Amino acid sequence: MIGEKQFKKEIAGQEFEVRIGQVANQADSSVIVRQGETTVMVTVCSGSDQHGKDFFPLTVDYEERYYAAGKILGSRFMRREGRPSDEATLTGRLIDRAIRPLFPEGFKNEVQVVVTILSFDGVNDPDVPGLLGTSIALSLSRLPWQGPLALCRMAFLNDQWQINPSYEQQDQAEIALTFSAVEGNQEILINMIEAAGKESEESQIIEGLNKAEPVLKTLIQFQQEIIKQFNPEKLPIPEVKISLEASADQEIRKFVQKELTDLFPVQVEQEVKEILSRLYRSVEDFLNEKHPESVVEGLAILEEELYHFIRQQVLEHDQRLDGRGLKDIRPLQAEVSVVPRVHGSGLFQRGLTKVLSIVTLGPTGDGRKLEGMEVMGERRFMHHYNFPPYSTGEVKPIGSTKRREIGHGYLAEKALRPLVPDVEEFPYTIRIVSECLSSNGSTSMASVCASSLSLMDAGIPIKAPAAGISIGLVTGNNQYKIVTDVQGTEDHYGDMDFKVAGTRQGVTAIQVDVKIRGLTKQMIVEALAQAKEARLFILDQMAQAIDQPRTELSPWAPKIVSGQISPSKIGMIIGPGGRTINALVDKHGVTIDLEDDGHVYVAGPDRPQAQKALDEILAMTHEAEVGETFEGKVTRIFNFGAMVEFLPGQEGLVHISEFANHRIGQVEDVVKTGDVIPVKVVEIDEKGRINLSAKAAGFKAPQKSTESRSRQRSKD
Repeated sequence: MIGEKQFKKEIAGQEFEVRIGQVANQADSSVIVRQGETTVMVTVCSGSDQHGKDFFPLTVDYEERYYAAGKILGSRFMRREGRPSDEATLTGRLIDRAIRPLFPEGFKNEVQVVVTILSFDGVNDPDVPGLLGTSIALSLSRLPWQGPLALCRMAFLNDQWQINPSYEQQDQAEIALTFSAVEGNQEILINMIEAAGKESEESQIIEGLNKAEPVLKTLIQFQQEIIKQFNPEKLPIPEVKISLEASADQEIRKFVQKELTDLFPVQVEQEVKEILSRLYRSVEDFLNEKHPESVVEGLAILEEELYHFIRQQVLEHDQRLDGRGLKDIRPLQAEVSVVPRVHGSGLFQRGLTKVLSIVTLGPTGDGRKLEGMEVMGERRFMHHYNFPPYSTGEVKPIGSTKRREIGHGYLAEKALRPLVPDVEEFPYTIRIVSECLSSNGSTSMASVCASSLSLMDAGIPIKAPAAGISIGLVTGNNQYKIVTDVQGTEDHYGDMDFKVAGTRQGVTAIQVDVKIRGLTKQMIVEALAQAKEARLFILDQMAQAIDQPRTELSPWAPKIVSGQISPSKIGMIIGPGGRTINALVDKHGVTIDLEDDGHVYVAGPDRPQAQKALDEILAMTHEAEVGETFEGKVTRIFNFGAMVEFLPGQEGLVHISEFANHRIGQVEDVVKTGDVIPVKVVEIDEKGRINLSAKAAGFKAPQKSTESRSRQRSKD
């Protein structure tokens, strides 16, 4: 068992504490990391080699615990953690994407990393100590992981960069960046990037990277100091080798190489998939006839040769399987209003990748309620992404939402969120669903394009349309080439998936994954420049379908009007047991949402109906001022005057002397219960009681009735 030790390091004004060997002693390794009062436990366990698997079985579980934040949440019948929240899933994916490239090729042992949040201070995001702990735990385990790895968050606000910003700082930032990095020969290498910007310039992203570089280096050195004290024994790196007789190996390779040369490049993207399928069938037929005992090894040779062929075409000939140049984008198509009755729809196609996005508008009360360890609140803009099996021509069961779908949906949501108007400007809940109809590379970025089209088609006044593109990388022979708009095969055999989304003005979202050790700063600069060029081209093509939001909402969308009341009047609108607000809903056929700050949102099938309900609410909560004039109904009559309801639920007294300039005998001579008369507010006393005047508002008291009553009193 690893001895128990404790390490501390101050980084950018924050202390990180690492404790090793105190918990989970039966795991391969375990680490506890604390930043501020946020504490994370990371464990690593590994299994046997998964022979025959064509993938590396790595699992990262990010486990939120409600007790970490001092909360008792969950269903009232369960009161415990259920399925991971979307936020937990996204953090788990972030850690997975950072550590996966550092496992050696051919390593197929099952590995599970469990990150458990023990305490959460509400300020320090657990993902920073979580990835730091994961890196240390993997480095101290027997696994041949090629770390250590460092993570740093950056946020630019108030004209300066904040290192490892708080949640509040991230929300307010002009751009928020996340970098993970490893040590390189001459500079650190970036192997994962996340960014959320408010139309930020590419140069600002590089500036953020420059600011993060010293922090990343310090974190790597801190881990190296820890690792040296334990010097863990590592499993040998497996040798990737195809066991086949030399003559058979040469014969198979020769056949495969000739097939590749004869088949590629092609000119139509559709043919790439078809020809690859034909290639596999041809090689299988050849193996079954010539080397039936070596079919598995022969197909492995095909994979190897295809890998080298694709990369050679790019590196040596600046050409791709479908005949495109390195910066060429596949044929584009954009269309709006493709689905009837929905509130907005957009279709975007790039080659074989095709996405349909549909917008639904609802009242503010339809927002998603957030209740978790890290997040409490409400989200009124949502983007959901579906990836059905038919999009790749496969037969698979359709179950619950997968981690990949959650991640891709959130990436597009992050790209569009800065462009959506505030609730004060557009008082609706907005939900977009992107259906992947056909997939052959970067459906997440196609979702950004299709969603942008659908938002404009729905008449939502977005700040600007957005588009996204995926940039690839091929390395070899001490050189590299950046490629624009990678399709599925290039993504599979390439070294990078660099996704950038944004407007003409700047970047709104970035997500970068690599399959090599990491990227140099120059590679990142070139990828950003190439992505910008492609993004502007795509936006030009999208503008041919629609270039700005429609001026009117769909006739099928609810109509919402809004107003402001005093927060102290909310109880009046709700009424005892909700009777008042329910009566308003039933009376007008609308939905009413009240915010804690006094904002009122009324949604109805048409605007006049909603406005009528809102006017009644505003009237109920209106605080009268001296000098205002109203039409009021007489509700009660006394010897000394009458009570008049001049606003819904608000009454004032009209003294008998305030009905006319002359003397009247009895109030009944002038008004009766139910009469509607003009009144003017003449006084509001210190207790809030309101005195009204009818004569000051122009009320004309009946003279005949007054004189008749006076003569009768004289006879008596």
